[in-house]
Amino acid sequence: MNIAEIDLNLLRVFDALMRTRNVTLAGEIVGLSQPAVSFGLNKLRTLTADPLFVRTSRGMEPTPRASRMADPVRHVLEVVQRDIFLQDEFDARTSQRTFTLSLSDVGEMVFLPKLLRRLRTDAPGITLKSVSMPPARLEEAMAAGDVDLALGYFPDITKANFYQQHLFTHTFACLVRRDHPTIKTKLTMKQFLDVYHVVIRAEGRSQEIIERYLEEQKIVRKVGLSIPHFMSIPHLLPESDMLVTVPYSCAQSFARLGELRMLELPMKAPTFDLKQHWHARYHRDAANQWLRGIIYDCFSMGI
Repeated sequence: MNIAEIDLNLLRVFDALMRTRNVTLAGEIVGLSQPAVSFGLNKLRTLTADPLFVRTSRGMEPTPRASRMADPVRHVLEVVQRDIFLQDEFDARTSQRTFTLSLSDVGEMVFLPKLLRRLRTDAPGITLKSVSMPPARLEEAMAAGDVDLALGYFPDITKANFYQQHLFTHTFACLVRRDHPTIKTKLTMKQFLDVYHVVIRAEGRSQEIIERYLEEQKIVRKVGLSIPHFMSIPHLLPESDMLVTVPYSCAQSFARLGELRMLELPMKAPTFDLKQHWHARYHRDAANQWLRGIIYDCFSMGI
């Protein structure tokens, strides 16, 4: 027998005949006409060199060869239906899956608290893993399946095989220590220009937006310190009279710690869009779809 000559419909015809022992009824099951079922049966007889079914007073009865084939054929059809064509299902309440998210340090502050609270209620077995990597590496990691979603500001994810969904529009705010000697409840342009600034040089992230905006507006600050990340701000600023400009949600998080005061910029602040990104290979993955839905539900109206 040449396996290349067997198609799935022949196996379906055989299985239906085993179940019904009737050509007409078998045709109704597989959606074929009676002549088409007879043609399929004849082809199977040729391939197996066996009559497979013979007519008796009780109808069509299987030969010993057909009886031996019955269970393997049914198993093949069940495997194809279950593992190839059955729609993926995802039960969040029982899943023990780990999702890997690409987040900046600010992104962790923006997204994780609210998202984790939601997951503990809806999906207690789910684990989140946060990773950070250079923009050039991120697309490769997502295509390889190492990262499920990227959340935040990722303007470098632009290839055609990536999807994105807008979550909310964000802006910036300033922070100073709560007992600052000259800056109290409102920040003036003069104060903004007179005070020394902490500048955060986070390549490929939202901080570039405020830096570019100030440069375009020809606003020149006095830089007292330049650092590559955000997490030292709550420790540095309470011990100095400097000011820092950071994403609004980051300013909120640091101000809640109690030692810093959050202030609006003395000029119209630029905005930027926070999105979730995923690779095309996971676009129809049930688990990925579920997580994207949870994230959109949590953040589409802002934080």
